[in-house]
Amino acid sequence: MPIDYRRAAVREIAPETLYRILWLRVGVFVVEQAAAYPELDGRDIEPDAELLWADEDGEVVATLRVLHDGDVARIGRVATATAARGRGVAAELMRRAVARADERWPGHPIVLDAQRHLADWYARFGFVVSGAGFEEDGIPHVPMRRHTP
Repeated sequence: MPIDYRRAAVREIAPETLYRILWLRVGVFVVEQAAAYPELDGRDIEPDAELLWADEDGEVVATLRVLHDGDVARIGRVATATAARGRGVAAELMRRAVARADERWPGHPIVLDAQRHLADWYARFGFVVSGAGFEEDGIPHVPMRRHTP
């Protein structure tokens, strides 16, 4: 079955699809990674926020969000269902997110907070570690930044 890549503001997403996006995020970040934290942080409904997701046969198999943080764009909440890992789905979603951030906020760097073990994966999209590592919910992270070409 082909993967369908989509993007929209929360207010434009069908309720069942939004539920599936949030279900995947909670399943990955709260359940799988055993990090009890407020996954629904209010940022998804900011005026400039957009969610991107990959749909396969009616199931959301990967998702992320793009935000505007003053003078930078921010990509976050990158989550992939176990069955979709290693298939390039999240990589395609990241390429689309970078392109969308560059389109919406030209000239603005893009930042993200990567789980340390995924820093090399994000480097494939032009991100470099931009500061000291830190722990978030018991998981080592590093800040990363991508300057626009």
